[in-house]
This record gives sequence, structure tokens and C-alpha cells, in this order.
Amino acid sequence: MLVREIMTRKIDSIHPTATLRDAARKMRTLNTSSLPVVENARLIGIITDHDICCHGVADDFDPTLTQVRALMSRDAVFCYSYDTVNDAARQMEQRHVQHIPVLHSDKTLAGVLSVDAIAHFSHQLAGEVVESMGHVQH
Repeated sequence: MLVREIMTRKIDSIHPTATLRDAARKMRTLNTSSLPVVENARLIGIITDHDICCHGVADDFDPTLTQVRALMSRDAVFCYSYDTVNDAARQMEQRHVQHIPVLHSDKTLAGVLSVDAIAHFSHQLAGEVVESMGHVQH
């Protein structure tokens, strides 16, 4: 099965010039722990609640002035819509993440693949991804 068959097409992202406060509030509203950072329709990074809390707030960055681009990860894990679900799940396991941005072949954002979507495809595969989360060290 291909990622495009089970991914969520509703894309919630944030611009790199948004503030950390904007990102945190959007995450709270969406009940998510990360947001793809998109500029000119292309994925340029990802910002997580961990980035905001453990790097931003803990290091005294002003959340009302600091832009997302200052703390986002530029090496965001992602997959393509034409990748297999198994391949995408392995990436999620290796990087210890529960959801990843999905790109079209032109590298524009196509959607998001979550461990919940994978569970509808394979409980075992989703379980392996979730189990890998227990081994993450920040």
C-alpha cells in the first residue's frame, strides 16, 4: 500500500516567520506536538513542542519575538506520497516520530502520515513505530 492511500490530506503547517508563541498556540489548538514549516509551498523544516519548550523557553528565547526559523529542525524526516507505508513506517521508527510530512514529487506538501493512519493499515506496524518512541532520548 502507498502512503497517499492512507495519509491525511488536511495540512496544518506554519510559516518560518511565525513566532514561537504562534506555533505553540497552533499546536495546542490542533492537539499536535509538531508542525511542518512551509515557505513558498515547500517543506523547509519542522518545529516541535520539544523545540519550543526545551530549547526556546529553557534557553530564554522570547516566545513573542523569536521566529520559528530560529529553532526549527531543518533535517525534518519526510516521505513521498508514492512511498510504501512500510518504508515510511521504518523511517518513523528510526527517527522516533509519530507523524511525518508527506511530499509530492515536486517536494510540495501533500499531507501528513500518522501512526494512527498506519494502525488502520497494520496494527503490528503501528505498534513497532510506537514501541520505538520508548527508546527516544532528547
